[in-house]
Amino acid sequence: MDIKGQFWNDDDSEGDNESEEFLYGVQGSCAADLYRHPQLDADIEAVKEIYSENSVSIREYGTIDDVDIDLHINISFLDEEVSTAWKVLRTEPIVLRLRFSLSQYLDGPEPSIEVFQPSNKEGFGLGLQLKKILGMFTSQQWKHLSNDFLKTQQEKRHSWFKASGTIKKFRAGLSIFSPVPKSPSFPIIQDSMLKGKLAVPELRVGRLMNRSISCTLKNPKVEVFGYPPSPQVSGHCKNIPTLEYGFLVQIMKYAEQRVPTLNEYCVVCDEQHVFQNGSMLKPAVCTRELCVFSFYTLGVMSGAAEEVATGAEVVDLLVAMCRAALESPRKSIIFEPYPSVVDPTDPKTLAFNPKKKNYERLQKALDSVMSIREMTQGSYLEIKKQMDKLDPLAHPLLQWIISSNRSHIVKLPLSRLKFMHTSHQFLLLSSPPAKEARFRTAKKLYGSTFAFHGSHIENWHSILRNGLVNASYTKLQLHGAAYGKGIYLSPISSISFGYSGMGKGQHRMPSKDELVQRYNRMNTIPQTRSIQSRFLQSRNLNCIALCEVITSKDLQKHGNIWVCPVSDHVCTRFFFVYEDGQVGDANINTQDPKIQKEIMRVVGTQVYTN
Repeated sequence: MDIKGQFWNDDDSEGDNESEEFLYGVQGSCAADLYRHPQLDADIEAVKEIYSENSVSIREYGTIDDVDIDLHINISFLDEEVSTAWKVLRTEPIVLRLRFSLSQYLDGPEPSIEVFQPSNKEGFGLGLQLKKILGMFTSQQWKHLSNDFLKTQQEKRHSWFKASGTIKKFRAGLSIFSPVPKSPSFPIIQDSMLKGKLAVPELRVGRLMNRSISCTLKNPKVEVFGYPPSPQVSGHCKNIPTLEYGFLVQIMKYAEQRVPTLNEYCVVCDEQHVFQNGSMLKPAVCTRELCVFSFYTLGVMSGAAEEVATGAEVVDLLVAMCRAALESPRKSIIFEPYPSVVDPTDPKTLAFNPKKKNYERLQKALDSVMSIREMTQGSYLEIKKQMDKLDPLAHPLLQWIISSNRSHIVKLPLSRLKFMHTSHQFLLLSSPPAKEARFRTAKKLYGSTFAFHGSHIENWHSILRNGLVNASYTKLQLHGAAYGKGIYLSPISSISFGYSGMGKGQHRMPSKDELVQRYNRMNTIPQTRSIQSRFLQSRNLNCIALCEVITSKDLQKHGNIWVCPVSDHVCTRFFFVYEDGQVGDANINTQDPKIQKEIMRVVGTQVYTN
C-alpha cells in the first residue's frame, strides 16, 4: 500500500502521551494493512502544494480506522493589538484537527473538529467560536459531499492545466477557489491604487482586507489559470469556497475567510452584529435572547474572576462608566446597550431584558456590586457570596459589564503622558481590524495627527460598546453642532476639558481661565490618598480621549475646533480620567512639537507593542 503522503508530527499535537507513542511504534507496521482512501492522499497533497509541507500533518491509529489531519492556519496577518485583544498568538498557527475514517474519508462519518493553538493554554475563546463555525460549515457540506462527488469536481481542475509551462506564483485567494471575501467592513482596494500611491511592496492592511496569500507550487511543470474576472468578484466572508482542490483546502480557505471578521459575528448564532457604528474590536454575543441563554450556559462569562484579578483598574473604570450612564437624566437615550442577563434562579428567563427595561432594579443591583478595591483584597469566591447575599443579580451584572465591553483597555504603566497630570491613564483601542486597516491605508495617503475628544463620562458606557459615533443631529447630541455634522475634536486640551464636564444637567462650558484656575487650585492640594493612583475614589469624574485623526481634506478646521465627518478617520488611542473636579493642564496643544514627540513615544511603546 502506498502511504507516501503519511508523515508524523507528534510535536504539533495536543494531548500526546507515552502510551500513544508506544502504540504507534508497536502497531505502525499494521497501518499498511489498512485501506487508505486515495482521495484523502490527493487532498493532502493539494494542501502541501498550495500552502506548504508544514501546513498539514497526519496521524494514523494503527489498526483503528481513524486518521487525524491537522491543518495549520496562518494568522500572522493580524495586528499585534488585535491579537492581544483576542488573546491569540499571531506568531503561531491555529490548528484545525479533523478526524476522518481512513478507509472511507468523505463517505464515512462527519469528522470531529478541534481548534487550538499548541502554546495557548488559557482562555482560547476564539478557538471555541471558530470550532462552532467550522462545525456548522462541515455539517452543511456533509449533506452532499462524497468521494465520487469530489472526484468529479477535481477532474474539472485538470482542464485548467497546460501540458507545458511553469507554475507561477499565484494567490490562494483567487477565484479558482472562491470570490474574494467582501463585507461592509472589508472594502476592496485596487492593487494599482495602492502601488501607485503607497509604493509599498507588501502591505499588512492589504492582507487583512483582501486575505490573499502568495504561494509557490513546488512542481513547476504546469500553469494554473483562474476563472476570468467577474464584475461580481467580491463576495461575503461566508461564501463557500469551491471544491476543485479538495475538501481540506476548502475548509482551510473558509477558516481563513472567517478569522479576520470573527468580531463581526455573534459567538453563539454566527449572525452578523447590528451595531449603530458597525462591529467593534472584541468578539461578543448578540442580544438575541436564545444567544444570551446559550452564552450563559457555555460558561463563557466565568472569566469575570480572572478579569478582576488581572485588570482590576479597568473593571473599576467600566463600573464607574456604567454607574454614570445609569444615573444620568438621559439614561433612556445613552444607557445603550441595556444588559441582557439571565436570571440565576431561573435559567430560562432574563432578569435584565432590553425589551423590558427596569432602570430602578438595575440601579439596585449595581449598588450591590462591591468596590473593585475590596474585591482585590480578599477571596473572590467569598466576595461573590457576599454580593449574592446582598443581591443575587449583582454578580451576573458585573459579569455583563465586563464581557459586554468590546474595546481593548489597558492601564498605562509609569511611562505615561506626564503632561496630562493624572494617574488614571489608559490605552483605549476600540476600532475593529477592518476599521483599523482602513484607517492605516488612509494614514499612508494623507497622514495623521492627534487631537482631544471631550465627552461626559456618562456617554462612555455606550462609546466603549458602540464606538465613537457621529452624534450630530441625532438624539445622542448633547451640544449644538455649530460647525456641521461630524465628530468634534480639538488640538487644545481646554476645549475638550470643557466638553467633558458637560452633562447631568450642566450645559455651560467653563472658560479657559476657569479651567486654568481649577487646574492650579487642584494641583496645590497635597495628595493624601495612599492608593489614589490605582483605583477611582470619587463618583465626580471627568474624562477626555486622545484620538488619532486623518489629516485629509475631509477634516474641517474652524480655528481650534475640528470636525471630522468621516468616522473611519478617527481612532481612539488614550483615555484620561480626573476626579473631584480636577483637570489636566489647560494649555496643552497637540500640535506643539514637544507634545507630539511625547505622544509618539508613548504610542510607540503601547499601541504597537501592547
